[in-house]
Amino acid sequence: MGTRTRTTAALVAVVLTTLTVTGPAAQGAAPVRKVLVVGMDGVNWSKVGQADAPTLNGLSAASALGASLLYCGSVAASLSGPGWSTVSTGVWPDRHGVRDNSFSGARFGAYPDFLTRVEQVTPARRTLSIVDWPALHTQSVFGPAIDTRVTYDGDTGGYAAEDAKVTADAVAQLRGSDVDAAFVYLGNTDAVAHAGGTGDAYGAAIETQDAQLAQLLDAVASRPTYASEEWLIIVTTDHGHQVPSGGHGGCGTDDERRTWILAKGTGHAAGARPADTRLVDVAPTVLTHLGIAVQPSWNLDGRPLAVRVGEPFDALTLRPRVDETGIPDSVRGWTPTGPAGWSVDRSAVPSGGVTEWRGWSFTNEEFWTRAQSDQERENGLRLRGVFAVADSDEFDDLPGGSTFDSTLVSPTCPVTAGGSLSIRYVTHYVQEGGQTGDVLVSFNGRRDQVVKRYTTDARARVESLTVPVPANATSVRVKFRYYNASNNWFWAVDDLRVTMA
Repeated sequence: MGTRTRTTAALVAVVLTTLTVTGPAAQGAAPVRKVLVVGMDGVNWSKVGQADAPTLNGLSAASALGASLLYCGSVAASLSGPGWSTVSTGVWPDRHGVRDNSFSGARFGAYPDFLTRVEQVTPARRTLSIVDWPALHTQSVFGPAIDTRVTYDGDTGGYAAEDAKVTADAVAQLRGSDVDAAFVYLGNTDAVAHAGGTGDAYGAAIETQDAQLAQLLDAVASRPTYASEEWLIIVTTDHGHQVPSGGHGGCGTDDERRTWILAKGTGHAAGARPADTRLVDVAPTVLTHLGIAVQPSWNLDGRPLAVRVGEPFDALTLRPRVDETGIPDSVRGWTPTGPAGWSVDRSAVPSGGVTEWRGWSFTNEEFWTRAQSDQERENGLRLRGVFAVADSDEFDDLPGGSTFDSTLVSPTCPVTAGGSLSIRYVTHYVQEGGQTGDVLVSFNGRRDQVVKRYTTDARARVESLTVPVPANATSVRVKFRYYNASNNWFWAVDDLRVTMA
């Protein structure tokens, strides 16, 4: 595809092999931890596989690679402003405030970028940001506290030429300075897709950026102090593009909402493909590698990419579609059967309707949002991996699905009599009509007690409930009942945690 400065497969292999911690481990000395984050604007990972991109493809084999989908509609457009703000801050647009490329409502004072966090916590560390989309600096997506900010103007010189300048400048800085944490932005892929879609020219742009990435990695590996350093390399994008038109910003296709994160370094196993990755994970991954503890008061939405919480829904084996018509057979994304200990009461659900949504089901974001786009399913921001869904709206798309009453029941959990029970979960509840969502508890199999009722929207929220434990109680089950529902929206639940407070 197109022409570019070729990076031989041999050079790429040398760079990727060299990017390991070899010196400190053998010498028994503590390595100096450092981070390079490379942002490639508007890159569809599916197009990387079709291009001559040995660096990215080599990294994907040697790294952890996680993919996910973006928000849309009422939360934010799948544009660069919200996307890079999400990458830099580790929080979703409902917190950082950027909903489009105007940056109106930005809250970077409350949610600064990861390089600014590094400066705030460890000011002796040297930070660097080099970009050719000036808004990333002028709008403080990467803020003024960063030690060195270099800004080129892709709109003036053209992104192909400016990416070359960014690369040359970054190579010099990475090879010869005492930089500890760096962000390098390459924007030409997005510019090419906007101008001509995601065809041959887009593939050529990916190939050029792949060669530029190889130069950056070679600069890191060529540092005189590299043998005493431990580098984390992250490569990511802010959004995708429609295929083949090249547009983005809406809910119309998964291609424009699709993002990915590559991470090579300690704790990131080669070939790992974490299914619960989210774009907000970049910032906490950087901070954790640098030994900076993420504080609860920061209210980050992300978590380190190498940290898997072992949420039981994520281990489920998902099935292809049955009644849904807009989902390819290749997308395996639902099951009616929960993990061990979980159960679903469907006794009040009619036998008709759409099979996939007959009572509570377990699904992932790609399958669920393909079932029906642009109805807020895309905006369950804090759902991850596989989650539970009661979707009366989709259930009613076939005859016999006009009523819905189903209960999701947790495993039995031990409790301490007379204490306080903490119930934490992610909820994405969208109200229309007269449906109701109840959270109930049953101690020792006794009568259900309502501890939370939803009759208005509770979107993309982490709920924390405190419930007194009765005398003589030794166990509890938590239940989620969704009822009085018909052709009116849904309830999604994820990451239930039941502990003694």
